[in-house]
Amino acid sequence: MPLTELKATRLSDLFSALSDASRVRIISALVENEMSVGALAKRLKMSASAVSHQLRGLRLRRIVRARKDGRQVFYSLDDEHVAELFRRGLEHMEHS
Repeated sequence: MPLTELKATRLSDLFSALSDASRVRIISALVENEMSVGALAKRLKMSASAVSHQLRGLRLRRIVRARKDGRQVFYSLDDEHVAELFRRGLEHMEHS
């Protein structure tokens, strides 16, 4: 069954989001557990501003979600499908 134009566009957008090394590194960190922007920046050795910028795009594409706890915001993967996509892509890359 061929994909509709809308589904093809949405799928293409998802893979486009995964085509940036910084975003993939953020996803790899969030596979383990939720983290704040500061914790992600420290772990990935990136500026908080750069992490925030990438998270904004990932959030708009529903790849990550935000949870507020007081003034602190924690990010996690939107659902297990995102983690599975990451793991499968990593397996494919290591297999090749």
